[in-house]
Amino acid sequence: MKSTEATKTVLGLNLPTDPRWVDLAAMSLQDILTDHAFCEQKAASTMISMVQMHSDKPELVEALAPVVTEEWGHFRMVLAELKKRGLTLGLQRPDDYIKTLMKGKPKGESRDFLFLDQLLICALIEARSCERFKMLSQNLEDEDLQKFYHQFMVAEASHYKLFLDLSKTYFPEDRVMKRWQYWLAYEADFMKTLEVRGDRMH
Repeated sequence: MKSTEATKTVLGLNLPTDPRWVDLAAMSLQDILTDHAFCEQKAASTMISMVQMHSDKPELVEALAPVVTEEWGHFRMVLAELKKRGLTLGLQRPDDYIKTLMKGKPKGESRDFLFLDQLLICALIEARSCERFKMLSQNLEDEDLQKFYHQFMVAEASHYKLFLDLSKTYFPEDRVMKRWQYWLAYEADFMKTLEVRGDRMH
């Protein structure tokens, strides 16, 4: 495999997750499930906000309305998994990945520019989540959790595609892909500086 190809990972991400992450996560099931639950809750909230902000875009409203239900269903699935294992939800903690990702948004740009970035940021988060869920589904020793996370991997891949498709609905494809490359490069760059933590999904 060529070195340029070796840097590619799930759904075109420029930098694969450090393999130590899944080993650390396996030792911190309480923490990783808690963080996962809040990720799903925040995803549902984000979808609701996007529908409210862009209610004049029928394609987006129609596409995201069922995703709200799905993301909240995922939150409930993780809650059920915690309960099954005798674990509690715990407290929400800061998400350094999301905070750093948001710093890549430019200031003073037009509403349209920021809308495209919003769609692509969502696509990127779904792609990274998909990659992490794939790692969990393939590397955890618990077979039930392998199946559990495989379901989420499939869902996140679908959401990733949805956000890229929505981007191309509202913007020319060449503009979308140019901006997408910016976000892939930005994410890969800052991922190298983040601490590898098994108590965080991202």
